Amino acid sequence: MKVSKVASTLIGSEIIKIGNEVNEMKRKGATIANLTIGDFDSNVYPIPTALKDGIVAAYNANQTNYPPADGVLALRKTVSTLLKDRFNLGYASNSILVSGGSRPLIYATYLAVVDPGDTVIFPAPSWNNNHYCHLTSANAVAVKTDVEHNFMPTAAQLKPHLKGATLLALCSPLNPTGTMFDAESLAEICDAVLEENASRKADEKPLYLMYDQIYSLLTFGKEHVNPVSLRPAMREFTVFIDGSSKCLAATGVRVGWGFGPEDIIGRMKALVGHMGAWAPKAEQVAMSNFFNDKAEVDGFLTQFKGEIRASLTTLYNGFHELKTEGFNVDAIEPMGAIYLTIKIDYIGKTTPDGQVLKDSNEVNFYLIKEAGAALVPFSCFGNEHSMPWFRASVGACTLQDIKDMLPRIKNALGKLK
Repeated sequence: MKVSKVASTLIGSEIIKIGNEVNEMKRKGATIANLTIGDFDSNVYPIPTALKDGIVAAYNANQTNYPPADGVLALRKTVSTLLKDRFNLGYASNSILVSGGSRPLIYATYLAVVDPGDTVIFPAPSWNNNHYCHLTSANAVAVKTDVEHNFMPTAAQLKPHLKGATLLALCSPLNPTGTMFDAESLAEICDAVLEENASRKADEKPLYLMYDQIYSLLTFGKEHVNPVSLRPAMREFTVFIDGSSKCLAATGVRVGWGFGPEDIIGRMKALVGHMGAWAPKAEQVAMSNFFNDKAEVDGFLTQFKGEIRASLTTLYNGFHELKTEGFNVDAIEPMGAIYLTIKIDYIGKTTPDGQVLKDSNEVNFYLIKEAGAALVPFSCFGNEHSMPWFRASVGACTLQDIKDMLPRIKNALGKLK
């Protein structure tokens, strides 16, 4: 059967593939700490009780018809207030678009500004930008980052690629690393974008910035920064991606929001509408009510962030203990999100049964089988298979799962020659 070129060449999610294999092994009785998927075990991290009750109440009140194409007005007003209160960003409700999670907003941003053949720049590692480039027939430019800058892109790394580009896709806190921009680094990038746009003719499409801050309320002792607060001139070029999925452990509730220049948001509204990618109306009503209660939100975030941070810190300390014991591992201190960046430099080593681990995927599957520990190699985020760095996501594990896993990793690595 003949299908479109896009469909026939699209690569499925490498992360979901690993996760599915892990789940199949667990179904057969294996004990595995699943640190692969960027999601939450809802029995470990349930959504706020008040939000759950609000969703049920909204369904009981028959809030079950189509929502407005740009989102329920009450929610957009709530988001406007939230942005002002949390980030000192002034965006009216007509510059805010609600959708079924953040993914439709990311795709709509690409569709709204990127033509086939246009250049899109993004860091490697980063989440799914390569796939969105494929879907829009864009020219993808993955800019390699380095551990010295916590795998966050710098202005110096990005500048050589900005000339003529249409979109720069950034994320902070970053998926997959859990690391963040500081104000100085992000301001330098903004200055480079502004300089590039100043050099373009009036009839040329500008260089837009898509700024994904879906993890902005999940930070640990670090201040989240954004382009428009640092450089107000970035306002006309910046589309923000945000929402409730991560900060409330509400990935299945599917309420995301984007905001930015009114004209761009208006065009994204039409695109999301044609996709039918709205958030359910009852969930929107409940989300508006929940975020209007700041004390309730702060109370949940305090507890939730404390639990996530405890898991990340335990994992981080565990790997640093292994490092001090002579194992060729490392980890970057957690800053935000639900991720820890881990180095496991055992490519080329031989397993007890004589297999040579040729790349990061083989190291990963060795740990799955021998240590009951499933990670995601950075090769799934645009880096080479020879790169010994991995993402660990703690949302689907308990703190005890992580504590129990660390000795198994030590034992498995100790068997390699």
